[in-house]
Amino acid sequence: MEFRAPSVATEQTMRAASYLTENLEDPSAGRMVLNGLINELGSVVETFPDWHPILTIPAKGSTEEIYGLNGLDAYKTIDHTVLFVRGFVTCPYTEEKADRLIEAVEKLDELRAYKLNQPLYADNAYPVVVEAYSVELEADGTIRSRDALIWFSQHLLNNVWSSQVAETWWNIRSLILGSPHGSRSSLFVNQHSGAHMRKILEAFNNSGMFGPIKESSLEMLSKKKRDTICETLIRAAVNSWDGESEKFDFELRGETCRANIRDTWGDGHELSVQVVIGDHDLYVSGFFYQAKKQATYTEPRGKRAFAEKFL
Repeated sequence: MEFRAPSVATEQTMRAASYLTENLEDPSAGRMVLNGLINELGSVVETFPDWHPILTIPAKGSTEEIYGLNGLDAYKTIDHTVLFVRGFVTCPYTEEKADRLIEAVEKLDELRAYKLNQPLYADNAYPVVVEAYSVELEADGTIRSRDALIWFSQHLLNNVWSSQVAETWWNIRSLILGSPHGSRSSLFVNQHSGAHMRKILEAFNNSGMFGPIKESSLEMLSKKKRDTICETLIRAAVNSWDGESEKFDFELRGETCRANIRDTWGDGHELSVQVVIGDHDLYVSGFFYQAKKQATYTEPRGKRAFAEKFL
């Protein structure tokens, strides 16, 4: 489904309004504060892309990969937090925690923090805004394309020496685009930026500088095709099962498949099924209900070339 940024932004705003204002004595005043923050910081979001200055600036010098605010020392005192394209608001319950956050952020270049005079989340909370003031927005509300591409490329190159495998676009798309996101855009980056990010990643991957390419996500295939792959392998495993062995091999379309089947509750109603091909070149798992002859399953994982054999 196409990613429709305006409708997604509206949904995000509604969730944030409920979270930040429903416990206030004056919710309408809280909604006015939230609207002001959206005007200043951009749309409400769920997670930052891993190249965003809000994450990379306080992570400078760290040898560990950082995927969220809670992993950063500067943000240790955050509590009840809502994210925006250019920063976040957080609502700790003590003024001491709010002051510690502001003090930590003010030591960092290109970030600033300040207290709000109006309550958010709770009337006795101390809301603090943290803003990446180097982040500038396009007319569509996404981060300026040139800046986003530079920050993204720098982040990739910062990790090149420690990299052992090259992750595909489909494996790490949510880390690149932030969330919520579509196939190549999000509330952080528009389709122009997202398309160029994918080209940059694939050029780096094809150069070999990150190591061998690791395929895992199969989201490049349609939902219908992913379902077909799971159905085919789970039903083939059940049809090859002797009714007793938990682990066994069977052949299908030129591949040796390793199956693991167990009776979930010991009553013959629900079978837990896993099928693996190669060194996790393809992996599916789910449940098969014998009375109805129906299967349910999680998302398949593995390499596209193997997966397409079972369509």
